[in-house]
Amino acid sequence: MNIDKYAAVDIGSNAIRLLIASITEPPGREPIFKKISLVRVPIRLGADVFVNGKISEENYLRMQDAMKAFSLLMKTHNIVSFRACATSAMREASNGMEIAEKIRKKTGIHISIIDGEEEAGIIASTDLRYLIQDNKVFLYVDVGGGSTEFTIFASGHTITSRSFKLGTVRLINNMVDDSMWEDVKQWIQRNTEQYDSISVIGSGGNINSIYKASGIKIGKPLSYFYLTAYYKKIQRLSYEERIVELNMNPDRADVVMPATRIYLSAMKWSKAKDIHVPKIGLSDGIIKSLYNEKLAEKLEIRL
Repeated sequence: MNIDKYAAVDIGSNAIRLLIASITEPPGREPIFKKISLVRVPIRLGADVFVNGKISEENYLRMQDAMKAFSLLMKTHNIVSFRACATSAMREASNGMEIAEKIRKKTGIHISIIDGEEEAGIIASTDLRYLIQDNKVFLYVDVGGGSTEFTIFASGHTITSRSFKLGTVRLINNMVDDSMWEDVKQWIQRNTEQYDSISVIGSGGNINSIYKASGIKIGKPLSYFYLTAYYKKIQRLSYEERIVELNMNPDRADVVMPATRIYLSAMKWSKAKDIHVPKIGLSDGIIKSLYNEKLAEKLEIRL
């Protein structure tokens, strides 16, 4: 029985994550994916980029240290393959490519700076297929610090997707105007109005945090009414009160409110009554794509 470890580095606008997962291949059965370790460092590159247009020297050095640590962790775990992907913040930074090259030279980690559509495609390659049933329609909403990716799934297939510069770090820095919200509203309504019933799938650290705090049985969705009540609750609390009373991390306590607003807006505009939270994201998609590439290589060798 073959067991290998893979790793994914997700360089987002709010945090940088390292996911290490094992993939077990039992004879005659589907492979088993298991998360072994998740390390999250809240560097918040978006606070630099969306305000000043580039990554600061201070955050570059923090990022470099994180990549060195990730490299050692991957070496210790004896991973067979890894990939590092950067999204909105590094994509928009004037020195994004320069920073990526400096980190490659210092740590040996090559960073792929991907666009919103590629990000959505990587996430769609995950085990979403087990949730996306042939007879249902879903609006997938992945909220990040710099952007939000929306994808429509119907009849078990991707119908359309779009990335908008609507992210939590942008919102807390007052960098999103009303026209952006209107663009998102029109896109969602235009692409969902033909369906009688639709559910939302939520992805991202904030909705995962909300789901965990809800105490709802795993696999069951959150209702629109629950999320509305939660939003009203956190609105009444100050930043400090969210940290103390809700036991939130400091880098979660400020972005959770704009993130919840995005999810609620998506549900309202698509007329969805519930939101499923499968706890998957870009890191999971990277792991899955690495494994699929390995399978493709084996097939080529046999041929």
